[in-house]
Amino acid sequence: MTDTPLKVAFAGANAERAWAKDAHLPAVTALPGLALHAVSARSQDLADKAAHAFGAPKAYGDSLEMVQDPEIDIVSVTVKVPEHRAIVLAALAAGKHIYCEWPLGRDLAEAEEMAAAARDADVHAAIGLQGANSKAVQHAASLVRDGAIGRPLSLRVVSPTAGWGREAPAFYAYLQDKTNGATLSTIAGGHTLAAIENVVGAYVDVSAINTIRFPEMKLTGQDETVARTSPDHILVIGHHASGCVSSLEVLGGEARPTFLFELRGETGMLTIEGHFAGGFQGGVLAVTSDVGAPAVPAASAPGLTGPAANVSELYASLERDIRTGSRSAPDFDRAVRLTRLLDAIDEASETGRRILVQEGA
Repeated sequence: MTDTPLKVAFAGANAERAWAKDAHLPAVTALPGLALHAVSARSQDLADKAAHAFGAPKAYGDSLEMVQDPEIDIVSVTVKVPEHRAIVLAALAAGKHIYCEWPLGRDLAEAEEMAAAARDADVHAAIGLQGANSKAVQHAASLVRDGAIGRPLSLRVVSPTAGWGREAPAFYAYLQDKTNGATLSTIAGGHTLAAIENVVGAYVDVSAINTIRFPEMKLTGQDETVARTSPDHILVIGHHASGCVSSLEVLGGEARPTFLFELRGETGMLTIEGHFAGGFQGGVLAVTSDVGAPAVPAASAPGLTGPAANVSELYASLERDIRTGSRSAPDFDRAVRLTRLLDAIDEASETGRRILVQEGA
């Protein structure tokens, strides 16, 4: 590998808060093969403030202008989901590699369009499934493939998040509207489903019950509520290509953030556990087994905790892919498959039937 760092640009930077600041910035800073080059925001003033706070050499008040910068190697799309499509397509047209936060688009049509564009552009386009790409989940998947616990038989997963509760700040109001594509189902559910498939194989069919327990959410500090049109509780029963059966419960508004992944095999048991309030994908995970399995491999950026830890692993995979031509990071085609799985879960809940998961054309 060359020693010259790949230059990264964040589309959607904020000096005070947001995912780019909490997760992407420390992840990129910790990896010697990457360097932050530019940031963009909704206005030049906000971009300038973010560039100063982040230590970025360049600031753009327009993300579509930023992706044309010839020095940029990787565009990281960290804006709200409804804004993904325009930036992703512009970056692909400019020949940039991409790290796009999950979910890729608001719906299957948008995800398929971006995936097709990524294939045509012949670049590396990674989707931000950092929980499924964490060292712990990758290690668990490796143990199962190597037969450490024998044939996987049954899996029980409980995936809580503090989000989608009865009250939240106003900037989270858009997460309650299903049409925006950023919901409990797609975010907490999607990250968990991706991790499950990494360990025990693809879902073949699903049964589900999606529930809206609290149809309104209070805005913190205001005498106002917003309607919730997306589920705040999800139950999924599935069959997997490996022969394993699984149950998944995704809980919104849960203040006790214990993620539990219990896999029983013919000859042993494996567990993954996490304790991050915003969902398991935002924290460091622990793997245990009753068959004396080896420890999780060392992190790509040792010392990172919280959201940056797993994000750094995905960046490390993307960097390796760009430099060597490998395809290890989850890509946009993976995002399309996961979107189809979420659609199947919605259909199963709406119809009360078991639904086959479509692979697509």
